[in-house]
Amino acid sequence: MLRDAKVELVVARAEKDPAVTAELIEYLGSEIRTVRFNAALTLGELGEKAADGVSGLIDCLEDDDWSICREATKSLGKIGTAAVDAIPMLSKLLKDDEATIRKEAAISLGKIGVATDVAMSSLIETLRDKDEEIRTEVVNTLGKMGAGAHTAIPNLIECFKDPSWTVRNAAALAIDGIGKGSAEAIPALVKALEDPDWRVRHRSINTLSQIGNSAIPALLDVVNHDNPIVRQGVAETLGEMKVTEPNVIQAVASLLSDKDEKVRGKSADALKNIGPEAIPAMVQSYDLVNNKMKTQILSALGGIGQEAKSALPHVIKTLKEGGTKIRVEAVRALGKIGLPDEPVILALRDALVDNKKEVRREAALSLGKLGPGASDAIHSLLDTLNDKQPEVRWRASEALGYIGVASNEVISALEMRSHDEKDFVAEAAQEALDLISGE
Repeated sequence: MLRDAKVELVVARAEKDPAVTAELIEYLGSEIRTVRFNAALTLGELGEKAADGVSGLIDCLEDDDWSICREATKSLGKIGTAAVDAIPMLSKLLKDDEATIRKEAAISLGKIGVATDVAMSSLIETLRDKDEEIRTEVVNTLGKMGAGAHTAIPNLIECFKDPSWTVRNAAALAIDGIGKGSAEAIPALVKALEDPDWRVRHRSINTLSQIGNSAIPALLDVVNHDNPIVRQGVAETLGEMKVTEPNVIQAVASLLSDKDEKVRGKSADALKNIGPEAIPAMVQSYDLVNNKMKTQILSALGGIGQEAKSALPHVIKTLKEGGTKIRVEAVRALGKIGLPDEPVILALRDALVDNKKEVRREAALSLGKLGPGASDAIHSLLDTLNDKQPEVRWRASEALGYIGVASNEVISALEMRSHDEKDFVAEAAQEALDLISGE
């Protein structure tokens, strides 16, 4: 079967009968090239169960047929840590003339995952390989070796200068994987925030976030960097870290007034991620920013949810002073925060008679999100069922269903609206009736 390449059948037999594995190991020395190749391949498919074949596979690494050498290299990696004795030969193969063998040797060293001195020195040297795919695999392997590969940190830092984005991206991930000694890479990771490839920047942000507090000083040093992409990266990283120190929050909040729109947006998102501790800074910055940014701040406050209770007075105030888009975002925020406090209900009831349909529609939607706690707004919503704008009637119908009060007045009004000239309004009214009746 090995000669006929029926590997799956052999694997199935070997998994049931250990004696078959012993036969496979013997076939590694066969004079027939196909048999040797398929024996090596099959042992790899067996993984850890083929641990007894490590010695024979190591011998195959010196086979005159390069394809058998490559297959044995792959199989040793699949066997895993039980193949630790193969590390010296696999390390040697990192210099092989055949690129595919070098690549598989790097991958297998990562799967074995033991950072011996021989493996480390060979992998570090191979970071200069002419093939970018091999360099990438070497970097990936160093990351998989974890803390044991911490001596490679300086070399991985140098990889941020590599012309290939795949190598630079892998370097950031590897530093994160190594963990120990990662702080040494902070300057290079911060520098990588201006990398021309977004994937490298994204990976650097993730790695800096994982490193944590020790990266904060370096990030604050570039919060006003000339490159807006770097400022975006700083805001995003600090937001991912959810740093609540006042000086950090203030630094991120300062970017709400940045000249670059994307930086401003990242800053608002970061403050939302930081959470309730960032609310005072957002409220204080509100009057200093343009109208578009004001809507983003309101959206961020809403995104914090019920923990944004302290922001309610500010959000309600904007309903009385803001333009249409701001009022729309303010009523949305009240729904997202989701606290049916009396001032909130009153503000949303007032918004149901706003002169802009968008505000009325979102006010009804937010009242629905508040559920039974918004029962004091039922009479206002019943009036809104007669709004001249169908999308407002639609949301008012939905809201009454979510509030769920089964009074005769509510049921009668919804039954009438279930015959609305607009199908989507009629459907919403019928669904509300079903909710109220429990059907």
